[in-house]
Amino acid sequence: MLVFPASAQTDSLYIQKIDSLFIEWSQPNHPGGAVGVMRDGNIIFSRAYGLASLEYLVPNTPGTIFNTGSVSKQFTAMGIVRLEEQGSLSFDDEIHKFLPELPDFGVPITIRHLLHHTSGLRSLHALFALAGWRDDDSRSNEDLNRIILNQKDLNFTPGSEYLYCNTGYMLMVNIIEGITGENFKDWMKKQIFDPLGMKQTYVEDQYSRVVANNATSYYRRGDFERAVEYWGYIGSGNMHSTTGDLLKWLSNFETPLKGWESSFKKMQTLDPFNNGTPNNYAFGVVVDKHLGERRIQHGGAIGGFRAFVAAYPDKEVNIAILTNFSTGNPGGNADEIAAIILGDPHTDTDQSGAIASVPLSKAALSRFEGKYWDKDGKLVRQIYLKQDTLRYSRSERNESPLIPVGNTVFKMAGAGDGVTVKFETSDEGQQMEFSENGIPSSVFDLVEMTDNGEEVLPDYLGEYYSSEVQTSYSITMEADHIKMYHPRHGVIPLKIEFKDVFSGEWPIGTVEVKRNTEGQVEGIFISNGRVRNAWFEKE
Repeated sequence: MLVFPASAQTDSLYIQKIDSLFIEWSQPNHPGGAVGVMRDGNIIFSRAYGLASLEYLVPNTPGTIFNTGSVSKQFTAMGIVRLEEQGSLSFDDEIHKFLPELPDFGVPITIRHLLHHTSGLRSLHALFALAGWRDDDSRSNEDLNRIILNQKDLNFTPGSEYLYCNTGYMLMVNIIEGITGENFKDWMKKQIFDPLGMKQTYVEDQYSRVVANNATSYYRRGDFERAVEYWGYIGSGNMHSTTGDLLKWLSNFETPLKGWESSFKKMQTLDPFNNGTPNNYAFGVVVDKHLGERRIQHGGAIGGFRAFVAAYPDKEVNIAILTNFSTGNPGGNADEIAAIILGDPHTDTDQSGAIASVPLSKAALSRFEGKYWDKDGKLVRQIYLKQDTLRYSRSERNESPLIPVGNTVFKMAGAGDGVTVKFETSDEGQQMEFSENGIPSSVFDLVEMTDNGEEVLPDYLGEYYSSEVQTSYSITMEADHIKMYHPRHGVIPLKIEFKDVFSGEWPIGTVEVKRNTEGQVEGIFISNGRVRNAWFEKE
């Protein structure tokens, strides 16, 4: 009679449940990925699914190498941490100490700001798109180093808010190379990957290079399409790894290797914003709570690759998921795996999983209808009633129901428990506060709608040039509609949001018109998310 340890029986149950989450990935002629789970210092699950190459029918294996996207950022951050511990830099050093060629924005930007995404610098992809680059154009650190020199403004005062910024992590490559005198990818291998036993992990700065055992990535747009590889930039992304190597890395958040104790502790540094409110983005990782447990996590996406890693150091549970198709959902899968192992504690939802709501009449809900403007984030949101439910609309094809949990407080359906919208009325008018996990992130003012009138539209027509991105957009009119044109992006229809503010599809976002004291149009500010207030002067 054989007696199996209770832990072995438990692990067997985990394996069955985890394996069932990835049935879709094992369908014929389907990309997939690799999944690794560690508990109590032991790997309890390591499996791969689907194909690494649809063209050649090569299967993924637990040892297949994937591009990890922005999971890379924590390794760049660790490079900075190790240099700080050697006395080569301070987190509070102003970046001009190491990057004197950068423009002077009139306020200090520190390395700590770069690490926390609080620098205010404009981010790579949004900046390049505005300059006319298309999604499949090759881009590199050298390209960023050129275009960053033309910037005259920041998105916001450093330290005042969080806005995800690839630029900051690419500039840290310059800092590391300047201090060490070595190539970033070689230094990372010698100083980070090899000492931590990550033998299959490397930084890739030449996307056309052939490296054995790498997966190919695919977009899912009906059928699968191969993602054209254009990504030649490093620091913010393009580190390649396996689930096994990533589990080795994650295990250091609970039991660090000798000599790495303070380094992994510093990686979890959380600093508040200038006004004292908390920011949960540490040094290249997000430090939050999930299922009631402290979690250190980050996701990544590039081309068709998707990645997610999570460490639950207090429970000694680590999860790494790497995929090679765009509709893979490693973050959601990782949450399901964590629930299997850690259990899912009671939340404030009812047994059906729906948000517990309070009844509000149609008349009460209609008080909040209107168009709202975030003057700092340059965002327009429409709030309106549809089928007796208040809707939060970002665009015609992107809206979320708002479920009342109080007379003026709503939770956003489909966004978990963490997203809350609150309406307030004062002598200054009505405002809408958007909060995530209890922390206000945006404040919108209700806009008083005024009709531009067709006679005003000709004011906007003309050519607009920006020295910051060295390109022009033209605004033209067809019938009573206005549109923008760029030779690489083509025609982009504009929608009038309210007087002197328009919106357009990517890469435009929001267009805000600036007039002189005589009411004549001087130029426009374009904001598209991670770029705010890029100035285009009317020629």
